Amino acid sequence: MTKTAFDVCVSGSGAVAMSLALALSADGWRVAWAKAPASGKPGQPDVRTYALNARAINLLERLRVWPALKASSAAVLEMDVRGDEGGALSFSAWQQCVRELAWIVDAAELERLLGEAMRFAPRVEVVPPVTEQGSPVDASLLAICEGKFSGTRSSLGVSFARQEYGHWGVAARLKATQPHHGVARQWFRSPDILALLPFNQPDPVASYGLVWSVPQARAEHLLSLNPSEFEQELQDAILLSDASAPAKVGQLSLTSPVAAWPLALAQASRWTGPGWVLLGDAAHLVHPLAGQGLNLGLADVDTLVTVLKQARADEPWRSPGDERTLRRYARQREWPTKAMAGLTDGLLHLFADERAPVRDLRNAGMSLVQRLGPVKNWLIGRALDN
Repeated sequence: MTKTAFDVCVSGSGAVAMSLALALSADGWRVAWAKAPASGKPGQPDVRTYALNARAINLLERLRVWPALKASSAAVLEMDVRGDEGGALSFSAWQQCVRELAWIVDAAELERLLGEAMRFAPRVEVVPPVTEQGSPVDASLLAICEGKFSGTRSSLGVSFARQEYGHWGVAARLKATQPHHGVARQWFRSPDILALLPFNQPDPVASYGLVWSVPQARAEHLLSLNPSEFEQELQDAILLSDASAPAKVGQLSLTSPVAAWPLALAQASRWTGPGWVLLGDAAHLVHPLAGQGLNLGLADVDTLVTVLKQARADEPWRSPGDERTLRRYARQREWPTKAMAGLTDGLLHLFADERAPVRDLRNAGMSLVQRLGPVKNWLIGRALDN
């Protein structure tokens, strides 16, 4: 039986894979979607929230899924970041001359809307998953968007050395007794990092998405608690971090189950090869403390589509899987991903150090950045477009 010819075979099932397939289809490529099995536990609700930056939103607008997603999302107008010894750093949309710093979106709703769009995408055909025997179709380019445990990446001999943090990310949905006013709050506390992201479900003005990075033993303890016990430990942690915070946030109550997963830092040894390319978590993992994981993956999509489109216009004799073209993509994405990985890794280790001189230095540094406008603007600029 002769295989059907495609320009690109996209392997994966998540937001990065679907965004890539939709974007390529919109630009006229013939796309095979090798839909990989979902990685989540069957029947387990997805309680994750994503903080999407301007570049990610622009991509979703082009894919025509943002208007529907925006209706269930919350804008971040300000960020209030606190250290563990008085350090403080704040950002606001008006200081950056933008309408919002980010949008907090429901992970499950994003994937649902992308899946709906895939049903109506021209030039996209769903095919069986990629196996050890290779792609199920004849395609010039295999785009691997299979996530951090990608089997296809391993079969290509690409190493993906994981640096385990010994921390887990704890996530849940919360309702507060005080409105969030579009303020995202984050506390760097040795040895954990706690963030409350403004959300609009179930209460449009007083809900949060929780992202809490804690040592594994603490995460396992938190998972063992009943809802009221978890809520009390969370309130205690916030009070310990910032005595003024409870008055601003109010009482918090769970509106979802609590989920947790191990955190790691990783970078693929190669991103491209003859006829294949890595995107998203298959190419890189970063700590979620800056909320940039999916933003990096969607920036991969945006860059690859732009590179392929430009190559088609300038060098139409090159196929999508041409290795020289793919190396252009890798060069453009290498610095932003390594820079973000270095930033998040450095911050995590800096605030995990419990020595008094280091503690004093990091909090003084945080307050210094607050006073240095150009430095602060540069930092937020990188987060808005990576």
